[in-house]
Amino acid sequence: MTAQSTAQVPLLELRNVTTVFGQGSGRTVANDNVTIQIEESPPRLLSIVGESGSGKTTAARSLLGLQPPTSGQALWRGRDIYKLHRQEKHQFRREVQAVFQDPYGIYNPFYKINRVFDMTIKKFDLAKGRIERIELIDEALKAVNLRPPDVLGRYPHQLSGGERQRVMLARAYLLKPKVIVADEAISMLDVAVRAVIMNILLDFKERLGISTVFITHDLSAAYYLGGEIMVMQRGKTVETGTSVGVMENPRHPYTRLLLESIPSPDPDKRWEDRSAPVEELEQAIVEAGGVEAIPR
Repeated sequence: MTAQSTAQVPLLELRNVTTVFGQGSGRTVANDNVTIQIEESPPRLLSIVGESGSGKTTAARSLLGLQPPTSGQALWRGRDIYKLHRQEKHQFRREVQAVFQDPYGIYNPFYKINRVFDMTIKKFDLAKGRIERIELIDEALKAVNLRPPDVLGRYPHQLSGGERQRVMLARAYLLKPKVIVADEAISMLDVAVRAVIMNILLDFKERLGISTVFITHDLSAAYYLGGEIMVMQRGKTVETGTSVGVMENPRHPYTRLLLESIPSPDPDKRWEDRSAPVEELEQAIVEAGGVEAIPR
């Protein structure tokens, strides 16, 4: 592959991916002909939104090389992620990092937080000696607004959920990846900490050129991040566009339902007054001709 052709290949891509679980009557189509493209430059923020079971996490796992699709391709720099050689896989892991939903379950409770950084530095040969290793860890923690003395030497259970999640972002910072795939990374955190995590991702984009694929069921979080939104429902992409365009002018009935489900800040406005019944949604989808993508 020539340098010119390589430059035209997306850094990370799902190409017409369909993923099916089970067989017969228990068959579930988690992803149905899903396509995503993340270019190396400029850095991009893509939020994939939808309710639980919409297929967004399956898409994320395919991008990370954790869930082989039934058909279609998951590609890194034009190469099938699931057919990478050892050295290619090593580089892929360096360029594509993950932040998962549970900020506690991803840690081994028997080891101190230091081990998260020490293993990463060793595996990817990031430092030549002890002093350089310490400097790298300090820089990474400060990049996510954590003080090294408050974190290092402690066990996971001694940190808050927000601190644990920021440690995972600091770990990613060590590698300076091209893409972070954040799968419901803020769903288990309180509102104030959610904003901190999203601001870090925005800073990574602006300062380091790191793209983020942000998986969430929260449209307000996707709007806060800006960038682009991809709405998924029943395994399909039903609407795509800029965050402002999708939020202010939703074209698909499912997107409108998601918007209507966002709680109002007005305490006098009752929740049930704002929620469309399931029957109304299903009728709207039928009238729209089924679950079809609405590109922008």
